[in-house]
Amino acid sequence: MIGLIIRRFFQLVLLLIGISFIVFMSMYLAPGDPASVIGGPTASESDIAAIREDLGLNKPVLVQYFDYMKNVVQGDLGYSFQTNQSVSDAIFTRFPNTLNLAIASMVVAVILGVSAGIISAIKQNSWFDISSTTVALAGISIPNFWLGTMLILLFSVTLGWFPVGGLNAPFYTIEGMKQLILPAITLGTASAAMIARMSRSTMLEVIRADYIRTAKAKGVKQKTVIWVHALRNAMIPVITVIGMNFGALLGGTIITEQVFAINGVGRLMIDAIAARDFPMVQGTVLLVAALFVIVNLIVDIIYSVIDPRISYD
Repeated sequence: MIGLIIRRFFQLVLLLIGISFIVFMSMYLAPGDPASVIGGPTASESDIAAIREDLGLNKPVLVQYFDYMKNVVQGDLGYSFQTNQSVSDAIFTRFPNTLNLAIASMVVAVILGVSAGIISAIKQNSWFDISSTTVALAGISIPNFWLGTMLILLFSVTLGWFPVGGLNAPFYTIEGMKQLILPAITLGTASAAMIARMSRSTMLEVIRADYIRTAKAKGVKQKTVIWVHALRNAMIPVITVIGMNFGALLGGTIITEQVFAINGVGRLMIDAIAARDFPMVQGTVLLVAALFVIVNLIVDIIYSVIDPRISYD
């Protein structure tokens, strides 16, 4: 296990270096000049040149990149070109909203997806199986922005049950939970559909295995066969899907945050890209990449807990 963590740490370092270089070069090659954006339409050429000099934008791009990485190694993600705010402060001020939204969405996805998948497998070809498969296909196909808008129109505007947007109350309060419900359903629907399909597929494969038939022949109760013998082996591929989806949710909240006016990392990233705010874009992308690798490491550890036969040595 320790060897796995050490290997993943080095993978994380190499991955972040590669991603930081790609993002830095992409921002540099994109049309537009951050100094002109910062200076505004009334800035003169001398003003823009002074901004470039102050921010180091007149240096060769590779020099800029190595200067940036040198500061990152020291724990300094730089300062925003727009607001002159510390990138670290800006990210970690908004990150709790993104994390709460991703966790709530994953809870919705796991509860709905695993439950629907298991019941569909047990009752194969029943009306529930057909209905859940159809709903899962629709859940994967529906865009987040459309689903979020429809939920707002129905439950916020028409019925008045939930707030239209925002996420400023603590998640453990009634108001905070009400603010989380609609965006969590919006973001978690596609993941729930994928988890349901994977749960159904793996459960069908497991319940047809010889050891399950043997357990049934010995008179073991149906509930024990399903929840003790079958589910544990069926969950390993499902955990892979859950882990990958949770990592994607942490970086994929952008559209949902826009629809529900949530001040999270996703909106911060979009605003930074539009303003050519290099340090802010770099900081948000590095955070998302690091979280994705960490989530996958946790998934690997869970594998070993569920099935001790799995070894990474």
